[in-house]
Amino acid sequence: MWNDWLTIGKFTIHGYGACIAIGLLMALWMSTVRAKKRNMSEDICYGIVFCAAIFGFLSAKIMFCIVEWRAFLQDPWACLSSSGFVVFGGITGGSLAIVIYCLIKKANALDYLELVVPSVALAQAFGRLGCFMAGCCYGRPTDSPIGIAFSHSDFAPNGVKLIPTQLISSVGNLINMFLLLWIAKNTKKRGTVLACYVIFYSIGRFFVEMLRNDERGSVGSLSTSQFYGIFSLIIGLGIFVWAMTHKEKEVEAVALEEEKNEEV
Repeated sequence: MWNDWLTIGKFTIHGYGACIAIGLLMALWMSTVRAKKRNMSEDICYGIVFCAAIFGFLSAKIMFCIVEWRAFLQDPWACLSSSGFVVFGGITGGSLAIVIYCLIKKANALDYLELVVPSVALAQAFGRLGCFMAGCCYGRPTDSPIGIAFSHSDFAPNGVKLIPTQLISSVGNLINMFLLLWIAKNTKKRGTVLACYVIFYSIGRFFVEMLRNDERGSVGSLSTSQFYGIFSLIIGLGIFVWAMTHKEKEVEAVALEEEKNEEV
């Protein structure tokens, strides 16, 4: 793959950045379309996507510097200016940005998180295509038919057939998006869509990490993302349990109120 799509003078359009930009635009489009159907604010969607993109980017870079703290101490600027990011850090920072933005706008943060998470999965799918363009986040060497050899990558070993972990992740994120859209359409339990996004992504990322072969930090025998993913999975399961029990309590309260009204 060629990461440099177009060069005019000193300006170059890189496939990695272009795919991320396309993903953000697609996420914004999907969020506003779904917001309109649900009588939710499209303006808030614009603000959410902007804040999540900015703070998600910053937190992903900060997490990368924390993971690569030795390299950061040796040469901070090289670490900050590198193409390294930690997606889980970006998800955490982006989510916090959305919550804070909704609090400022006096909007329901949970409702808007539920609205945008399918769009987040879509953006991530395009982001992984960008990784494929650049050759970063590459997989282990393989002799299988699915193996892909890079010839112009600054990251992956060129001329060696590798497991296309970037494409696997991209397809996985698209599947996640379609599942979340189906769940959103077929459940009225608030928090379920958000919980499922966290659960599906955490599990999928854990297994894809087993196929990767790039340097990305570790905690014991686990990669940093696997270690982080264990905690995010627990959080996702906690949100799911809360969503199930919270709705049941609400239904019981409504039923009791109806019974009182009938008695009166």
